[in-house]
Amino acid sequence: MSQPHVVDSVAALRARIRDWRRDGQRIAMVPTMGALHDGHLSLVKIALERADRCVVSIFVNPTQFAPTEDLDKYPRQLARDLDMLAAVKADLAFTPGVSEMYRAGFATKISVGGPSAGLETDFRPTFFDGVATVVAKLLLQAAPDFAIFGEKDYQQLCVVRQLCRDLDLPVEIIGAPTIRDAHGLAMSSRNAYLDEADLQIARQFNVILRKAAAALAAGAGQEETIAEASRVLVATGFQKVDYVEARESLTLTPWRRDRAGRVLAAAWLGKTRLIDNVEVPAA
Repeated sequence: MSQPHVVDSVAALRARIRDWRRDGQRIAMVPTMGALHDGHLSLVKIALERADRCVVSIFVNPTQFAPTEDLDKYPRQLARDLDMLAAVKADLAFTPGVSEMYRAGFATKISVGGPSAGLETDFRPTFFDGVATVVAKLLLQAAPDFAIFGEKDYQQLCVVRQLCRDLDLPVEIIGAPTIRDAHGLAMSSRNAYLDEADLQIARQFNVILRKAAAALAAGAGQEETIAEASRVLVATGFQKVDYVEARESLTLTPWRRDRAGRVLAAAWLGKTRLIDNVEVPAA
């Protein structure tokens, strides 16, 4: 089982992709921050169903972390990541350093409106500027035909789609279903921070959101349903709820019953912040 080829410069990345293009091959990209898990691997599998070659970027992007957030302790395990990518036959790992992605004098920022409003932005106001900037750079560096993003980070997926649409980036953005453990907990690199007691609580997150979504689909009032979901999260053991909201699936504007919807939430277990979302079933 051979590991993917590894490059850490934009020039080397483009050279390898240029060779593939010369052979008429289609390219898919999976942007990640490493600390890979089965959710990431599912994205690689989807990428290889769509394309001949898959590039996985591994870069912990400092511009999407606020000074109070967990940049320094974010898990970094490149050797293990490469072994995992070998198991799913990823072709290339792009592992740039900060100085390669943000060279001396870097002074550009991309800010996306629309679906970035509210939710995460209310608590992490610079987050999506960092995401949009680094994703735009990665897509311009690799110029893939497809890029695969998980629905677990649903607002991020919507922001990336808006970014590519608005800037006419010639890449198809594919949203992939959230991968969950046997108890329904969405796979996340930050789950590694949770001890066994926290995990028992975290596994109720999706259960509570699904009950709220089912209630909304059955005609329950939106305000009281969302308030009840927040109350139950705290009663279950979450120390703090940042938000529980129902939004329209495509635009993330406030949900109306005649539109496809999502219930999105963020809540804290100790120092670990978890996010999740579920679809509101069609009436």
